[in-house]
Amino acid sequence: MSTIAERLSQVRDNIAAAQAYSGVRHKVTIVAVTKTHDPEAIINIYNAGNTVIGENRVQEAADKFPRLPHLPGLVKRMVGHLQSNKVNRALEIFDTIDAVDSVKLADKIASRGRRLGTDTPVLLEINTSGEQSKFGFNPEDDQALLACCSLAGIAVNGLMTVGPLGADPPEIRSAFALLRRIKEDLNQQLRAESLIIKVLSMGMSSDYQIAVEEGSTMVRLGTTLFGPRKEYP
Repeated sequence: MSTIAERLSQVRDNIAAAQAYSGVRHKVTIVAVTKTHDPEAIINIYNAGNTVIGENRVQEAADKFPRLPHLPGLVKRMVGHLQSNKVNRALEIFDTIDAVDSVKLADKIASRGRRLGTDTPVLLEINTSGEQSKFGFNPEDDQALLACCSLAGIAVNGLMTVGPLGADPPEIRSAFALLRRIKEDLNQQLRAESLIIKVLSMGMSSDYQIAVEEGSTMVRLGTTLFGPRKEYP
């Protein structure tokens, strides 16, 4: 069985191959999604050289993080759906909130940022596949997206989407290409350099190479790095 370091190396090779195929050269951040895995998985991926992790549930992360040793430079991203009643706790333990899916949620996060005099980094989640089971902004609602970008107390660094589950490659590619176009359209409207969004978080274990080909700057990988999900205590 391969080690986490070996799997991480293979992912990096696959990303490089996808970039070579598509002709893009920008950096791609690997978010190691440690959902359902114990703190040891976080330590192992950190020791393998990847310092960005993602968790889906606030309570699970709140249980794990205090059990970690000092890991300088570890970036903890909240990548799952965030309920508004858990915003304060999430902001206490995470560095970024990557799945802001409504103006209401963005405003609540921004309000806390204003009280503390900080701008919380966030990504806006967009439902590019149109699946009713998914959270996220309507891709056509650019006014809502622009409203979030203008809020004091948050810093909208980019956009996030989840590819259509079980779809064929052309449909997956279309969803990712749509997110890239939305980013480009928003940036044309934002204009101010301080508001320009740069991050495209798209691509998971089953489709990250397609995402990279379509311009992803951040992929979220769990199973590819850690194997099947476990039942976290």
